[in-house]
Amino acid sequence: MKLIIQIPCLNEAGTLAIALANMPRQVPGFDQVEWLIIDDGSTDGTGELARELGVDHVIRHPVNRGLATAFMTGLDACLRRGADVIVNTDADNQYEASDIPKLTAPVLAGEADMVIGTRPIDQTEHFSWIKKKLQHLGSWAVRMASKTYVEDAPSGFRAISRGTAMQLNVFNAYTYTLETIIQAGQSNLRIVSVPVRTNPDLRPSRLVKSIPSYVKRSLLTIIRVFVIYRPLALFVYIGSVFLAIGVIAGLRFVYHYLQGAGDGHVQSVIFASLFITLGVLLYMMGLIGDLIATNRKLLERISLQMRRLDLSQK
Repeated sequence: MKLIIQIPCLNEAGTLAIALANMPRQVPGFDQVEWLIIDDGSTDGTGELARELGVDHVIRHPVNRGLATAFMTGLDACLRRGADVIVNTDADNQYEASDIPKLTAPVLAGEADMVIGTRPIDQTEHFSWIKKKLQHLGSWAVRMASKTYVEDAPSGFRAISRGTAMQLNVFNAYTYTLETIIQAGQSNLRIVSVPVRTNPDLRPSRLVKSIPSYVKRSLLTIIRVFVIYRPLALFVYIGSVFLAIGVIAGLRFVYHYLQGAGDGHVQSVIFASLFITLGVLLYMMGLIGDLIATNRKLLERISLQMRRLDLSQK
C-alpha cells in the first residue's frame, strides 16, 4: 500500500521546512509513504527548496493557476504514481501532521472513501468571529447540498481513497474544499469527519485577504454550489416565494373587486402578474438546471471511465 501526501504551494519557502519537519515517513498500514509538492507558479524558489528538503515528487505550474487547480494537479500526479490513498495538507503547517494516521485509518478499514479533518474552529484564536461563523455557514451549505454530515467542510486536511480521487472534478478556481465534498456526496461516497489538531498561525491566510473579500467569495461559492448541484430545489424555493407574493396580490385585487372597488386596485393585478410570471420562470430555470445537472453526472461517469482506462495503461 502506498500513501502519498500532497501539499499545494505558492511561495511557501518561508514555511515549507517547518511543515515538512513534522511530516511522517511512516504511517501504519502503508508500505510506502511519499511526499508530493505542487508548486503553483512560485517565484521564491519553493520548488527548489522542496527538492533540497527531500520531497519525492515536485510538480510545477509555470504560472499561478489557483489552489483548486493545484489540488487537482496533485490528485492526478498521485494517481499516476500509484497512490492507494492520498492525504492533502497545507504548506503553512496549519494542521498537525502527526494526525495523518487518524485520517487514513477509516479509509484503510474500508469505512470511508473520504475523511475530513475537523478543526477546533471555535477555539482557534487567529480566526475572527465572522470567519468562524462563515466556516460554520459553509459547512451547513455543504451538508444541505451533499446530503452528508461534514463538520468542517472548508478544511483542506483530508484523506482520499484512490477510487474517490478518480471521480473528483473541480470547476471553482478559488477553492476545492466545498465542491469536492458535494461531488462525493452526490456520488454516494462515504465521507467521515475526524477531529484533528491545528498549529499556531505562521502567516496570514492567502484565501482570506480581507474580511469583506472573504465574505463575498464565501457567499458566492455557497450560492454557486446550490446552483450547480441543487438547482431544482433552489429555484423552486425562490420561485415559490415570488409565486406566493403574486397570488396574494391577485387575491387582494379579487377581494376589492368583489367589494366594488376594483378600479382603484388595478396596480395589484399588474403586481400579481409580474410576480407570478417571475415565479413560473424560476420554476423553468430550475427544471433546465436539473437537466444540466443530470448531463453533468453523465459526463462525470464518462470522465471516470476514461481516467481509469488511462491509468490502467501506465
